[in-house]
Amino acid sequence: MRGREYPDAPMVGVGAIVFDEQNRILMVQRGQEPSEGLWALPGGLVELGEKTQDAARREVKEECGIDVIIGQVATVVDLILKDNDAKIRYHYILIDYFATYVGGELNAQSDVLDARWYTRDELASLNMPEMTARVIEQAFEKRAPQ
Repeated sequence: MRGREYPDAPMVGVGAIVFDEQNRILMVQRGQEPSEGLWALPGGLVELGEKTQDAARREVKEECGIDVIIGQVATVVDLILKDNDAKIRYHYILIDYFATYVGGELNAQSDVLDARWYTRDELASLNMPEMTARVIEQAFEKRAPQ
């Protein structure tokens, strides 16, 4: 495999749709491509030999410094980004899990510029990919009342 850019095969990534006790959702501002500077769900690539649920938990801890309980799969998304010559620059299969905040102090770490909790109404003001906005809206719709 050549790497994240112009890969030979799709890469498996995970994301965590983390809710806190106030029904706010955790968002991170990406510090690297793809989507550098945009707001997204915390997550990253699954490491060799790692279960996807463990990867989601690890990524939240690495990016945000908090502990979460990983729940069931919320959605699976194909992210295929092409360059100006229509060559595939990035290809991810993303598995997004519902997650619940259980402890730790939130602060941006690792490869993110910022990490914050947002209410459903506040999310509209964030600069995020359209696909991320759709996933989050679906998560709010699917999530059982607390």
